[in-house]
Amino acid sequence: MYPFLRMAKELWKFRNAPALPLLGTHVSTHRCWPWDLDPWVELNNGRTLTIYDLGRIPLSLRTGLRTVLQAQRWGLTVAGNTVRYRRRVRAFDRLTVYSRCIGWDDRFLYIEQSMWKGDDCTSHIVMRMAVTSRDGIVSPARLLAAMGQPVASPALPDFVQGWIAAEAVRPWPPQR
Repeated sequence: MYPFLRMAKELWKFRNAPALPLLGTHVSTHRCWPWDLDPWVELNNGRTLTIYDLGRIPLSLRTGLRTVLQAQRWGLTVAGNTVRYRRRVRAFDRLTVYSRCIGWDDRFLYIEQSMWKGDDCTSHIVMRMAVTSRDGIVSPARLLAAMGQPVASPALPDFVQGWIAAEAVRPWPPQR
């Protein structure tokens, strides 16, 4: 089950936090609880993505994105991600998550997040997010105009551009 209480706690905790610029970094801390574990007694990969939600959604609040989405009756959905797992996370480990928007193209916003246990990075994710309306995907240019932000994106890192290129040639739908 989705951890709605944890999300409510994060939104409450950061409700009066200073606003962040669109490319600012939101920092949050979390605990790996026993119900976050898999049969190998480490943080479940699906729950890792959920903990990233706990950083990404307050980021949208602090940057003003959430306000514009609600005003326009737009949604925000994950349109793809790539994750690199590098260190185990065990029960009761304290985690720090860094979340930030790193840029956009003509269809998607790109969000980078990393999870740290002390000085060790346990995982890193890049997500492409689509803003949606009843008519389909809303272009980032339209979103940024509604936010009063400049439309030009900073250059996306080479590894993100490589991922975008790889996704462009990936067959869809996949073979059964």
